[in-house]
Amino acid sequence: MIHFKTALALCLTATAALASEDIPDQYPQSELYSKPVEVIPHVFSAIGATAPPTYENAGHNNNLSFIVTGDGVIVVNGGASYRLARALHDEIRAVTDQPVKLVINENGQGHAMLGNSYWAEQGVDILAHEEAIAEVEAEGDFILQGMRAYNRDKAEGTRVVPANLSFSDSYAIDMGGLQIEVMHMGPAHGPGDTQVWIPAWDILIAGDIAFHERMPPIFEGACTKCWIETWETKLEPLAPTYIIPGHGHPTNLAQVRRYTHDYLVYLRDRIGQHIDDGGDLAGAYYVDQSPYAHLDTFEELATKNAGRVYEEMEWE
Repeated sequence: MIHFKTALALCLTATAALASEDIPDQYPQSELYSKPVEVIPHVFSAIGATAPPTYENAGHNNNLSFIVTGDGVIVVNGGASYRLARALHDEIRAVTDQPVKLVINENGQGHAMLGNSYWAEQGVDILAHEEAIAEVEAEGDFILQGMRAYNRDKAEGTRVVPANLSFSDSYAIDMGGLQIEVMHMGPAHGPGDTQVWIPAWDILIAGDIAFHERMPPIFEGACTKCWIETWETKLEPLAPTYIIPGHGHPTNLAQVRRYTHDYLVYLRDRIGQHIDDGGDLAGAYYVDQSPYAHLDTFEELATKNAGRVYEEMEWE
């Protein structure tokens, strides 16, 4: 196990330059893309690839975290497949003899919930926001087929299992004397975005409200104005010392603010100027986003993001 001070130093000094879609599998003896590190005492995270999901990374392109409370383990994210969830469980068992008592899905996307099939088989309760559950129920089969297409034999055993516990605004957990608040701060990256706040340890497992080493994807129908408002009114007041984002290395508030909040503000400003100048949707794809060109997935997402912000802002 990496000593937590060493791991934390590495995590908090990580910058976008460290992320790369070309970095090979960091943990070839496991289904996981990388071995979990102890970010702060008792909080671990297996940092996924910042590339899109592939057979090579087994769909582990988000962060799979777990909290050792003293009276059980809480896992944040079910994982992209049955096998990936099982691999994470193997790592948890290497750290502690305590049982996994709860899994939290950060949203309804495949890499957050397809591994629920493994955890449900273990008899573990699974918690998700009500909107994330609705997304899984409506789109789960489609999401599963997409995972099978890239993951092939690594999809073995995976089926769609919605969370059996739900919440709307917040969900309080007291486990081993540790107070944890599971939150839906408000509209942001997607339906049912979920954040896990541990005030005693000053750490936020932020999920996909926060990005920094890869470009944030703006989905069709997303409200970036709402995302910015949620950030400013709900996330910033927490002022966490440590943040585990949905993707990329654990870091601090200033870093994710720079590459999420400030990116959204920047893109809306550029699109707003484009609209004021009489520009159309076709031209919106080419607004300048060069300050963010070093981020992973820039090539896949920049033009799509610009188009979706244009479609949002032309009716504001």
